[in-house]
Amino acid sequence: MRGEPILVVDDNPHNLKLARVLLSGEGYDVRTAADAEEALAVLGSFAPRLVLMDLQLPGMDGLELTRRLKRDPARRDIVVIALTAYAMKGDEAKALAAGCDGYIAKPIDTEALTDLVARHLDGEAAS
Repeated sequence: MRGEPILVVDDNPHNLKLARVLLSGEGYDVRTAADAEEALAVLGSFAPRLVLMDLQLPGMDGLELTRRLKRDPARRDIVVIALTAYAMKGDEAKALAAGCDGYIAKPIDTEALTDLVARHLDGEAAS
């Protein structure tokens, strides 16, 4: 959907740029954050419908940030999709247990990413 707000949280500047370019190109309103603290600051003035969350962040990791978002009544309905290079057995289950609504492994598959985001924003929960 055009104009839907999305926050991308990733400590890799190349991944941030790629996700921003891909999603902005699809018409989304994209903001970025390089770590959990910056993400929390952005969330003070930006209300995304979806967050692409890197799980391995410096300081507070993406799992803890997801737990905090899901505990917050004002933010619990934000769709959180885990985005991680650590696609090991059990990682998806850990992400889902922390409250993530979906999971996608890096490197970013450009077609799969935009499709997954669109499906989640349309209310389809398949990842």
